Amino acid sequence: MVDPNRIPQHIAIIMDGNGRWAQERGKVRSYGHSAGAETLKEVTADCVRLGVKYLTLYAFSTENWNRPDDEVTALMELVITSLKTDIFDKNQVRFRVIGDRSRLPEKVQESLRKMEEQTASYTRMTTIIALSYSSRWELSDAARQIALEVKEGKLKAEDICEQTITDHLQTSFMPDPDLLIRTGGEQRISNYLLWQIAYSELYFTPVYWPDFNNEHLLAAVESYQSKQRRYGKTEAQIEAEEAAASKG
Repeated sequence: MVDPNRIPQHIAIIMDGNGRWAQERGKVRSYGHSAGAETLKEVTADCVRLGVKYLTLYAFSTENWNRPDDEVTALMELVITSLKTDIFDKNQVRFRVIGDRSRLPEKVQESLRKMEEQTASYTRMTTIIALSYSSRWELSDAARQIALEVKEGKLKAEDICEQTITDHLQTSFMPDPDLLIRTGGEQRISNYLLWQIAYSELYFTPVYWPDFNNEHLLAAVESYQSKQRRYGKTEAQIEAEEAAASKG
């Protein structure tokens, strides 16, 4: 049973298994991506109902540019046709994008900009799509920004700390994920939010993304709630802090 008082504030998902799901049904891989786009809409609505505040979805990595041209083209077209504002308008969800937009086709960039502008005032939840994204690219980009600020005298090298890096990441506008879910059976991070998930709870499921539903989401949240998040402290310390907080 999910405890409504302990819902993760931020859930990140690696949406894996679209291609294999399609191939097992004798379909082309793009068929699975289309089915996965529908799951994205459903999971967004489910997270709103749960009370999640941030949902970050890994849609297309910088490494995915190495896939066959026809699959990449189909994915780019899917971004335009499936990511409409209806699901965001209906649920008052803000839409944001992280990733190297410069590599995206101009019509995709324009579609994303329009959705971000049209949903900018929504506050019930924020859905973030990681598109043309990888964590190593993001960290390299942050390092370049910081180096430039040092060169220009805006920042002293000795003042660089963890918060400096966090502030220069694509994700600086949101908290780190509490829970990372990966569908499709693989148990790896695949260059996704490496800095941000340092203390995230990890949940791996064999369910392919097109089959992932509210029941599977609740199972992941229940797993998250069964864990004690210690952030380097001992169990006794955490329990003492919780007891003090309950008395206060």
